[in-house]
Amino acid sequence: MNLIKTALVAVIGGCVGAAALEGFHRLVPATGTPNGIESVIHRYVVSHPEILQEAMAELEKRQNIADVEKGRAAVKNNASVIFNSPRQVTIGNKSGDVTLVEFFDYNCPYCKHALADLTSLMKSDDKLRVVLKELPVLGPGSVEAAQVGVALRMQDPTGEKYLSFHEKLLGVRGQADGAKAIAVAQEVGADMTRLQADLRSDEVKASIDESRKLAEELGLNGTPSYVIGPDVVIGAVGLDTLREKVKSARCSAGVTAAC
Repeated sequence: MNLIKTALVAVIGGCVGAAALEGFHRLVPATGTPNGIESVIHRYVVSHPEILQEAMAELEKRQNIADVEKGRAAVKNNASVIFNSPRQVTIGNKSGDVTLVEFFDYNCPYCKHALADLTSLMKSDDKLRVVLKELPVLGPGSVEAAQVGVALRMQDPTGEKYLSFHEKLLGVRGQADGAKAIAVAQEVGADMTRLQADLRSDEVKASIDESRKLAEELGLNGTPSYVIGPDVVIGAVGLDTLREKVKSARCSAGVTAAC
């Protein structure tokens, strides 16, 4: 087998099965030259179009593996801010064995639907620690709503009022904005004088900037997005997938009873 044939087999060999490779061996002449290689490849692909499906499937598989590895590296490099920032809201079991972090936007319709999944997951898993981070990506109204959320967090160390605010604002009809967020904050019993003062503080901007920087580091391109244990999970993936990811995170953390 000459060098050209060896190179072609090496390139194609990573993407196709053994049967396809055998067919390619028979097509490539032992004395193949660079000028003839393109026609050989063209004839082979036309005769075996299934090779394209195999190649695309393999490419997608490799890309998914690369994305998981990249996400895990980003989580590891930013773990302290992701899981333990003083600028986050922590609910659920604050001493839980696995942490689920959600990045959300109050105007994201998928976040509204995903709220039910998160609520069900928390009710069924008393060992789950949940962190909520505002990531306003859908315009000025989202930014205003997130700012009110941060200001409420600043006066609510337990997270109880914040959770009630979070659920009510995600359930509001129409677009969330500053006015609607303030009305919901008042409804859940916020200290409105302090809220208005905190809205003008540097901490509000710093909190949202922190979430945006984290989202960039993690490669998040929308909401909802999650970090569950060591993994980045993008999109409203549904309750069953969230449960599987939590289970996998427990296994990764050495909680053998979950495996």
